[in-house]
Amino acid sequence: MGLHRRRRAGPRRDDVGSRGRRGGAGAGRQGHRLHRRLLQRARARRRAGRDHPRRERRRARGVRRADARRVRARGAQARLALRRRLERGQDRSADHPAHRAGAGAAAAAGRRAAQGGRMTDRKSDGLIVWTLSYLRPYQKRVALLAVLLVSEIALGALQPWPLAIVIDFLAGKPLPHRLTQVVPWTATLAVSSRFGLLVGVVIAGVVLQVVNQFVSAYGTQVQVDTGQRMVYDLRARLFEHLTALGLHHHLTTSTADAVYRVDVDAYAIENLVMSGFFPLATSIVSLSVMFWILLRLNVTIALLSLTVVPFLYLCLRYYTSTLVNREERVKELESKLLERLYETFGAIRLVKSFSRETHELQRYTQAGETTMKARIAITWQSSLFSVVVSTITILGTALVVIVGGSFVLNGRLTIGQLYVVINYLGAVYGPLSAIAHTTGQLQGALAGTKRVRAMFALMPETVDAPDAIDADAVKGVIRVEEVGFTYPNGKRVLHDISFSARPGEMIALVGLTGAGKTTLVSLLPRFYDATTGRVLIDDIDVRKYKVRSLRERISIVLQDPVLFQGTIADNLRYGRLDATREEIEEAARAAHAHEFISKLPKGYETAIAQAGGGLSGGERQRLSIARAILKDAPILILDEPTSSLDAISEEIVFAAIRRLRAGRTTIVIAHRLSTVRDADCILVLDAGRIAAHGRHDELLQTSELYRRMCARLSVGKSLDDPETVDELIEAAKR
Repeated sequence: MGLHRRRRAGPRRDDVGSRGRRGGAGAGRQGHRLHRRLLQRARARRRAGRDHPRRERRRARGVRRADARRVRARGAQARLALRRRLERGQDRSADHPAHRAGAGAAAAAGRRAAQGGRMTDRKSDGLIVWTLSYLRPYQKRVALLAVLLVSEIALGALQPWPLAIVIDFLAGKPLPHRLTQVVPWTATLAVSSRFGLLVGVVIAGVVLQVVNQFVSAYGTQVQVDTGQRMVYDLRARLFEHLTALGLHHHLTTSTADAVYRVDVDAYAIENLVMSGFFPLATSIVSLSVMFWILLRLNVTIALLSLTVVPFLYLCLRYYTSTLVNREERVKELESKLLERLYETFGAIRLVKSFSRETHELQRYTQAGETTMKARIAITWQSSLFSVVVSTITILGTALVVIVGGSFVLNGRLTIGQLYVVINYLGAVYGPLSAIAHTTGQLQGALAGTKRVRAMFALMPETVDAPDAIDADAVKGVIRVEEVGFTYPNGKRVLHDISFSARPGEMIALVGLTGAGKTTLVSLLPRFYDATTGRVLIDDIDVRKYKVRSLRERISIVLQDPVLFQGTIADNLRYGRLDATREEIEEAARAAHAHEFISKLPKGYETAIAQAGGGLSGGERQRLSIARAILKDAPILILDEPTSSLDAISEEIVFAAIRRLRAGRTTIVIAHRLSTVRDADCILVLDAGRIAAHGRHDELLQTSELYRRMCARLSVGKSLDDPETVDELIEAAKR
């Protein structure tokens, strides 16, 4: 009965499991709180004399481990269920909060790490296994590297013996019996030519040294080659994964952080494997071999050499307990520092216009100083750790030399054997020190590896359905049926949107900032998937098309044209990579761009700076239109391509757009009255709903909101002007 009462005193394991099921990420925190509560109850029972503290601690640890196992199992089940839903094509938005919650504890931990959070140390083992999986394509190289490492250890074990034999031989000791058995002529040579034997043994020692150096150098070459290839493949896979992630991810996360993960954190994988795992494995094997040989030579000295192990373990435990968090903090600071550079140079025009160069320099130096101090602190900690480890091994060596010297004086060891013992002692302490240092490096590399794995834990928002079809035959008939959309943060931006468009028609979207215009057009190329309703192209739901094939059938001309660093021909060819020079020039003529391109120093081979530096806004926009013409897609999306142009440039661009529109289904986000007048149908959006629709003349008669919009546009005012916004909101209410 007493035992039964003690079990009832605390929560049952089933109750713990039910608490853990309330949430993947929350279950871990609940487990910690439960552990604290159990310890508090244990202390209370100890004070009452009802239970033994050790037994209670074991019970608390068991409950916590059971809870962690349940959390991991539920996370795996949730990820499997989500993967199956994605394969069936039933998941409309993988970025929906419910789907994110269903990704389980591991994916949640990955997202927290991606946002600067921490992953628990319990994931370290799985992290190393995940990292080593990238070595599978290089199994032959890894096998060769293992053979070379074993050979290097074997040669290292043989190195001290030639000199030890010489020392004992010169001291008048006979040759070792095993040597004369294996190499019989050495016994004869020892009698006939002592000098010849001396030379032969020395040559053997030199050969061993040279061969060992060659094997070591070749092993290093294979190791570096394998590591570089692995990092190259990993960076390519990470780049592919990042580009596959949804638009929402890239709009809500820092570009600098993504660049840092690809450019810097990816090398943490190489450090983890090549500077961590392989040296650690080599040190363990070397330590085992050398200690076994030392044990065969003298048991007392072999056991005495292990006296340093507890001290090394305590130092290592203290060192690694603080290193991981510091490494993660430094990587976050370095990522923020890179982000500061991106922000400053990306807005250099604004910085110069406000004369804020000194201000930006101060912000950068402050962030850089914080990063520098954090990195110096880690370096100082590592240096101090090295000094402590070296001191411990030096003291251990001194102790062994004293004991070994006494054995020589007592006749239990020869001088040559003492020399071998000291060499092997260095071979034992070397791997021990290497294990200590390598474990520290492993902990540091784990910080970067966690960040890389956290990025891989993110799922693309849009995936192909198992039965997805190509969109090659799409003609461009668009039908939107009662579409609604909610962002992952819960903000609903579209409500019951319905309209249709056919080839040759132009649909204009007008409305205030935040009305949902950009979100609506983003549903066509599946940058997002509708939360409710359907978007159909040629009477087929866009989710039934392959994403890549669908986007090949849609051309987009942005308000701020994007040009890459390279030649003009390369930028135009981005619309169709296999386009010929004649097709490029034809598209440029259709976009009214050929004339200004021909006046450039090298024509179409003229190199342009990043973002089209050196070209006017109208010239950049005409290149963007030429690129869309070259793509020759049946559906065209225009994000007000003339809003920032002067009247002359606007007229030239409009002429190019009229050519581009011909025979295509066109959706345009309009901020100019000239754009609105040409539309076959105008959708007036207000707070995510269609407030009015029709042609320009019809809406002037029926919609007060549209009339006021046109009145503001006709005098050259923007719809984003605060006074305009207030006035239009009042008109919408009426």
